[in-house]
Amino acid sequence: MMMDTPAYTASELMTINAARMLRDGDVVFVGVGLPNLACNLARRTHAPGLVMIYESGVIGAQPARLPLSIGDPTLVSGSLSVCSMYDIFAFYLQRGFISVGFMGGAQIDRFGNVNATVIGDYRRPKVRLPGSGGAMEIAAWADRWYIITPHQKRRFPEKVDFCTSAGFLGGRAERLASGVRGGGPLAVVTDLGILEPDESGELVLTQLHPGMGAGQARENTGWALRQAPSLRTTEPPTDDELALLRELDPQRIYLSSTG
Repeated sequence: MMMDTPAYTASELMTINAARMLRDGDVVFVGVGLPNLACNLARRTHAPGLVMIYESGVIGAQPARLPLSIGDPTLVSGSLSVCSMYDIFAFYLQRGFISVGFMGGAQIDRFGNVNATVIGDYRRPKVRLPGSGGAMEIAAWADRWYIITPHQKRRFPEKVDFCTSAGFLGGRAERLASGVRGGGPLAVVTDLGILEPDESGELVLTQLHPGMGAGQARENTGWALRQAPSLRTTEPPTDDELALLRELDPQRIYLSSTG
């Protein structure tokens, strides 16, 4: 029997589920791509009091259209304040004023550490990646942070080739001993479901998207992925969520691919 084709794409599914994790009043360090869409969607739905901060120095951004980069002029119009990049990191992020950060990366390991630097050996890499940018600081100092990524085995090794941004390092105790203030990764949103850290900091499968199976998630993970005792199913995207999301990216600049 043939299954019905979902009325939404993998990118839309991930973005909507990430948006639902944001709370009204959160102060969010926003990056480009799907995290950008998730924040703007949340602000237009359940979190109108969301304060968006961009690395370029824009505070309280209210972009009228989809920003194509952190330096897009649309971020400035209607914003609460504009300052330097140094001010954003020193006086907002490191002082503890950022509720949420978003991460992406080529690899995410068992303890939520993120690699965006190299694939393979650092001195002789197979692939050289863009690097940290502000991600290392966000991972260290934001109250909580989320990852959005397709669920592919190459993206989920047991241990990252290079730790660009610290999750729980080797476990919660190790992160705590490091002295960083932020709480670490709260969830990884994929096109199959949602992974969340357990008491040790290890990522476990806690939710599946409609029509997805735990076996699919295990097959696409590079370690023995455990699942929560009560595995939940996420709510499918609503028509309103999909309509608003597609209005934000009408040319499907970010929604056209799961990366």
